[in-house]
Amino acid sequence: MNRTTTAPATVATLEVPDARLHYEVRGQGPLVVLVGAPMDATSFAPLADLLATDHTVLTTDPRGANRSTVADPDRDSTPQLRAADLARLLTHLDAGAATVFGSSGGAVTALALAEAHPELVHTVVAHEPPLVELLDDREQLRAQTDDIVATYLGGDRVGAWAKFLAQADIVLPDGVFEMMFAGDPEPRQAADERFWFEHEIRGTISWRPDIAGLRAGGVRIVVGIGEASAGQLCDRASSALAGALGIEPTMFPGGHTAFVEDPSGFDPHLRAVLPQS
Repeated sequence: MNRTTTAPATVATLEVPDARLHYEVRGQGPLVVLVGAPMDATSFAPLADLLATDHTVLTTDPRGANRSTVADPDRDSTPQLRAADLARLLTHLDAGAATVFGSSGGAVTALALAEAHPELVHTVVAHEPPLVELLDDREQLRAQTDDIVATYLGGDRVGAWAKFLAQADIVLPDGVFEMMFAGDPEPRQAADERFWFEHEIRGTISWRPDIAGLRAGGVRIVVGIGEASAGQLCDRASSALAGALGIEPTMFPGGHTAFVEDPSGFDPHLRAVLPQS
């Protein structure tokens, strides 16, 4: 089914403690939030356009990424801090309890939001959260992450990304890695990337969900895994989360970033788990 937006995006900013958040609102209907970390609003725009035919869709740049600026660039961005930012955005919009689709680090943010502010969210779709603290090899993964960060801060950008992908168990097609890192990044991309490695990745993967609190908190949790992600780190972590919550994971098409690569193919699968009005 072809879908087009019912309204253009309204772009605005919100002042929160230590940051100015860029956010965009599309459409009309039940509120759906699409959030990443470090992925920003631009990456979610095509999927947001599809959902906006019959939903109000909120997207945002997480603090320290792209258009969301921070007062203290040396302060770490944690899931709790990003969840507090989302809570302020939701309170500001005053559109009722939301469904939050979070992917990767954004899924960790969404789970932290469900823990801290269950009154603001009724459904969390946690797509491939990298919750390494739920895995038996977490100590090794922590050490690997420290090495990845040290490699990046030591000036070896390509080596850091190679180690990151190896840790994630993501194998790219021949030539794709070389193409991705063929030249220097644009200044904005370089700044966002450095912020992720220096101030975000460790806090994101080291966050441990309060399983008992999530089970008792009244927020419906959907754990999503990409069909092409089998055996990858986020598949293992997401499966561990679903098992701890006593639910079956929901399979989505594609891999870790399928909603970016094929939003029209991802859209009906996401809609299938959204609350029915």
